[in-house]
Amino acid sequence: MSMRPDGFGEIPAETVRVARAAFPKGSLAIRLRDELGVLFRDEEFADLFPARGKPAWSPGRLALVLVLQFVEGLTDRQAAEAVRARIDFKYALGLDLGDPGFDFSVLSEFRDRLVGADAGRRVLDGILATSREKGLLKTAGRARTDSTHVETSARALNWLEMVTETLRSALNALAGTAPDWVREVSDAEWFRHYASRAEDSRFPQARVKRDAAGQRIGDDGLRLLTAVFSPAAPQGLAGVPEVEILRQVWVQHFHFVDGEVRRRDPKDRPPGALRLVTPYDIEARACGKRDILWDGYKVHLTETCEPGSPNLITNVATTMATVADSQMVGPIHDDLAQRNCLPGEHWVDAGYATAGTLVAASQEHGIALQGPVKASTNDRAGDPGGYGQEVFTIDWDLQKVACPGGKTSTNWSSRLSQNGLPVVRVLFSARDCRPCPVRRECTNSEIAPRRELRLRHRDEHHALHTARQEQKTDQWKERYQIRAGVEGTISQGIQRCGLRRSRYRGLAKTSLQHQLTGAAINLARINAHLTGQRRAPTRISPYAALRPAGSDPAGRS
Repeated sequence: MSMRPDGFGEIPAETVRVARAAFPKGSLAIRLRDELGVLFRDEEFADLFPARGKPAWSPGRLALVLVLQFVEGLTDRQAAEAVRARIDFKYALGLDLGDPGFDFSVLSEFRDRLVGADAGRRVLDGILATSREKGLLKTAGRARTDSTHVETSARALNWLEMVTETLRSALNALAGTAPDWVREVSDAEWFRHYASRAEDSRFPQARVKRDAAGQRIGDDGLRLLTAVFSPAAPQGLAGVPEVEILRQVWVQHFHFVDGEVRRRDPKDRPPGALRLVTPYDIEARACGKRDILWDGYKVHLTETCEPGSPNLITNVATTMATVADSQMVGPIHDDLAQRNCLPGEHWVDAGYATAGTLVAASQEHGIALQGPVKASTNDRAGDPGGYGQEVFTIDWDLQKVACPGGKTSTNWSSRLSQNGLPVVRVLFSARDCRPCPVRRECTNSEIAPRRELRLRHRDEHHALHTARQEQKTDQWKERYQIRAGVEGTISQGIQRCGLRRSRYRGLAKTSLQHQLTGAAINLARINAHLTGQRRAPTRISPYAALRPAGSDPAGRS
């Protein structure tokens, strides 16, 4: 297929007349076309199509259809039918009333083109650019970010189902490539165990029998891998993707003990960032946050929060589930800088705010990152009457630290923390600490009765100290309520666009889903702003409204 830019042009007069008669008060699609004009141009997607071939349906129109599809929660068939039958869609797309539209499969093909070129962000950027031109986007003030978990579209599997489905997937792929060879290497029992889906099997309930079943599956998988990588195997079998997945899963879950295949101990398996959880979505990972456990991904939403204008999503970032929130602060700020959407203040939750991210946000982008930082974990810092780091006087130039008792440190050296972060290790002399009258308030170590400090480097130490002091004030706690609004955005994405679960498999396709979700929420919010709809307040149950003033809603003491 090739692309022949034709532009939207003017809306046909007959389409305008019928749309005005059918929607005298307008609709979301009509209103957005009237107020925002053409959101996407064909030229913006020219690199997705070859120069020769049958002309494709307008990619600019397809991009708008994808966003409207997410706004209304339509399937591909329903979206294609809406283009053919709905007057408001024809108005927004600038089509004649008799235009037949396209086959629903065109949407899937266009999404694949967007995924292949990592072009999903262009859709969100197109809406942001138009919103800026119309004065609807204000980015210089405040923004807020939060993340939420996203479940993979593949079914959750227990361990026996996981290894069974991985082996079955490899056998199915090989049967399609070299059926005669698979028939020769297959054991007669394999057809009974692996011809149907694992969920249709009845695994034994007893622990001993389940272990025996796992042992059998491990032996069968190793036998298949040995046959695939043998010189007698047909060329190219080792390169089948399902075979590579089988090899990875078997390395992660089995090993050789005395020449036999044995299941690995849980502590001997790879970390969660590397471990596969399903053979059908190899980029999904298992993760947990508090009491929430899921297999899949994580999405970070950043939105503006300025009064007098709609809160628009300016950045959407999708990662594997095991990527920590703090690792995403830098990439989010870089993305915002590329599209000229950097805020002055960026409000986040505790997962994003660390000493390193506070300093990097300020030095690299001039952003005041605002979020609860963790309390000091230094020795005796949390004990009543104990001496925390704040009572020590630090001379960064001379690399000396004075304790409350007037003694000076004897050693200053650079180290790495348990998390691999650069820190400064400060030691006091045991000769000074042993006779000190306040030693019990300073250290409770009997093995090494002297004080030791672990300090961040200078900039990070000052940033962390300043943030901890500021966050103790009522003024900061009042201002921090700004961040709470982003949770409503996540709720809107879940309820309106199905944000909680991936529609597709793989990180790239899931990321495209989230870019379209962000674009859809923006259109819905612009429409609400244009029609004067008031933002819904936080819902409070009748009983919760009776809570005494000043009490902690979480019930913490």
